[in-house]
Amino acid sequence: MSKRHTQKHKIDRRLGENIWGRPKSPLNARAYGPGQHGQRRKGKLSDFGLQLRAKQKLKGYYGSITEKSFRRLYGEATRQKGDTGEILIGLLESRLDAIVYRAKFVATVFAARQFVSHGHVTVNGKRVNIPSYTVKVGDVVEVKEKSKQLAVVLEATQLAERDTPDYIDVDHTKLTAKYVRVPVLADVPYPVQMEPNLVIEFYSR
Repeated sequence: MSKRHTQKHKIDRRLGENIWGRPKSPLNARAYGPGQHGQRRKGKLSDFGLQLRAKQKLKGYYGSITEKSFRRLYGEATRQKGDTGEILIGLLESRLDAIVYRAKFVATVFAARQFVSHGHVTVNGKRVNIPSYTVKVGDVVEVKEKSKQLAVVLEATQLAERDTPDYIDVDHTKLTAKYVRVPVLADVPYPVQMEPNLVIEFYSR
């Protein structure tokens, strides 16, 4: 479904981590960055460098969200009461493409964005083709009837490399996913450590 294999690999290698935990990540074979200088020993990052890296990792994980969209989510998180970092994670996980990915309707978050954009998904019975659409607690996301036999869907639901988290109630026989609750950082099955507190520090400088 997604044609962004090279971009995904570049993100992994640039950050030096297999951020999606995918078995095909180039880091499984070469644990260093891209290019002729990829194997050079890297110096210690400054506080700014650590914050920037945390932001790039979180943005990259959700399909390289644009800076404008990511900053908008940060702004929304700061307006809500509570831990801003935890709220930011909740907002990211409430995106429709993130729900589709978590429910294992497709194999990657990039494919999830494309899957939603092409109109294969409904929310509470209504077609939604905006990947950034905010799914609310209690909403039911479903793969459209005509799309349920697509090869990408059938293959993704059988993937053993990741499980569906408990804040989404998934029925793979009907290809429906109910958003049960907004997760906190500890609930989200990130393959690598995410540091939303550093992202907040980056934007609040």
